[in-house]
Amino acid sequence: MSCERIREQIPEILAGRLDSAARERVIAHVETCSACRAEVADLGAVWRGLENMQMPEPDPAMKARFMEVLEAYQLGLCSATPPKSRWSWWPAHPVWQTALAAMLLLAGLIGGRYLMRPAGNETNPQMAQLQNQVEGLRQMVTLSLLQQQSPSARLRGVNYSYQIAQPDSDVEQALLRAVTHDPNVNVRLAAIDALAKYAASPQVRRALRDAVPIQDSPMVQVALIDLLVQVKDSDAVPALQKLAADAQSDEMLRQRAADAVKKLEAPK
Repeated sequence: MSCERIREQIPEILAGRLDSAARERVIAHVETCSACRAEVADLGAVWRGLENMQMPEPDPAMKARFMEVLEAYQLGLCSATPPKSRWSWWPAHPVWQTALAAMLLLAGLIGGRYLMRPAGNETNPQMAQLQNQVEGLRQMVTLSLLQQQSPSARLRGVNYSYQIAQPDSDVEQALLRAVTHDPNVNVRLAAIDALAKYAASPQVRRALRDAVPIQDSPMVQVALIDLLVQVKDSDAVPALQKLAADAQSDEMLRQRAADAVKKLEAPK
C-alpha cells in the first residue's frame, strides 16, 4: 500500500471509522515508515487539540427547538419504520439490555424533572442523586468494556470513558493499564487520549512518563510524548533526554523527544 493511500486513511483511523483489517494494514505500514509515523503524530496532535476546544454555550431557546424537532422525528419514525426494525439498535446481550434500559430510565427521569423544574430552582437533591446514578452506570459500562477480550470492545470502553463527567480512580487505573499492557496499538493510543483529563494527577503523569520507554510501538511513544508536552510535565525532561540520546531508538522518535525537551525547558 502506497504512502499516499495510507495518509488518506490516517484521519479515518483517528476517527475510529476503519474496520479492523484496514486498521491493521495501516498500522503495519506506519510501523515501518518514518514519514507516515510523523504524519500520524502531527495529525494526532491536531486531533487532540480539536477535542480540547471549548464548546460555545448554547442559546437558551435551543432546548425548546430541539424538543420540537425530536417530537417531530419520533412521530415520523413511528409512522415510517416497520415494527420489526425499530429496535435494531437494541443490544442482544441481556447484561447490556439491562444496563441500557436502566440508563434510559434514569435519563428520562432526569430530563422530566429538568423540564418540570420551577424557574430559578438550581439545587435539587433528587436530581443530583439521579445524576450520580447515571454516572455510576457509565463507570460500570466503561470498566466492563475495558475488560473484554475483543479489542473493539475495549476501544468502545475507552471511548465511553469520555462520557464520565467526573474523574474516577477506577477508570483512571483501567486506562493506565490499557496504556501499559493492552496488546492492541489502537486501544493504547485511544487510552492515552482519554487520560488527558486525568493528567493533572501527579500519579498519572508519573505513570505516563514510565510508560514511554517500555512501549514497543513508536506511534504510542510519540502519543505519550505529545501528551506530556501538552500537560507541560517538566519532570519528564530527564527521561526524554535519555530517549533522544538513545542511538538504538527510531530516528523520528529521537527527534520528537528532543523537540519535546526544548518545549518543556522553554522559559514560561
